[in-house]
Amino acid sequence: MTTLTIDSPTAQHPIVREVPDSVGFTDTVKQSFTMGYRGMLKIRHNPEQLFDVVFQPIIFTLMFTYIFGGALAGSVSQYLPIIIPGILVQSVITTSVVTGTQLREDMNKGVFDRFKSLPIARTAPLAGALLADVVRYLIATVITFIVGIAMGWRPDPLGLIGAIVLVIVCSFAVSWIWALMGMLVKKASAVQGFSLMILFPLTFVSNAFVQPETMPGWLQGFVKVNPVSNLVTSVRELTNNGHVGIHVLWSLLGAAVLIAVFAPLTVRAYMRNA
Repeated sequence: MTTLTIDSPTAQHPIVREVPDSVGFTDTVKQSFTMGYRGMLKIRHNPEQLFDVVFQPIIFTLMFTYIFGGALAGSVSQYLPIIIPGILVQSVITTSVVTGTQLREDMNKGVFDRFKSLPIARTAPLAGALLADVVRYLIATVITFIVGIAMGWRPDPLGLIGAIVLVIVCSFAVSWIWALMGMLVKKASAVQGFSLMILFPLTFVSNAFVQPETMPGWLQGFVKVNPVSNLVTSVRELTNNGHVGIHVLWSLLGAAVLIAVFAPLTVRAYMRNA
């Protein structure tokens, strides 16, 4: 136990409290969700933070479908089962970058320095930030599906629910990469710049928008091993056929590997900074 002395202006003697040296697992989980609620309050008071998750899926879905639908699939209706899963994966994966940028901004503003003085688990602010961003992924996912359904796309109901869960889990796993980057770089703009350099080739050089068969042979090899292509195929199988295939299992395995590798690295870097 650590003794914490607090000077009180209304008392003749200072207030002495016993603060535990370590926080248990249950309290850590509760404090993480409390910090996640803090992230939700930030969105409530700054609704412009939702502009990307609200407008990007709408704009990209309408633009790609009506511009490329006739040329690539013959008609808009035939292109919807191809493009909606691709837009969904691109939008949600891109949204995960905000995790790293906001963490870096909070650290630069000294917010995490204040958290250090609180008797809470050191990892609670980090875990809370990642939990709050799950809501952003859910919003982007639901909006993409609503736009697609309004345009005439008819997905499998159970597969639709499975696709939502799968994309959110994979995006949460990817967000640990950007969280680590937010711990290592000095500016939020650097996190965004580095992440876009990585995500743009992964999302566009995939099967998200066009069939790989139309690409050069050497490029098809990269598309086949691209993890984004595997996730897009998983979402297509779930939403169009309600089929849970090997691609779904590979996507979940990839998410587990990302969390197992980058979560400890991020926590270690966070503890070193905080």
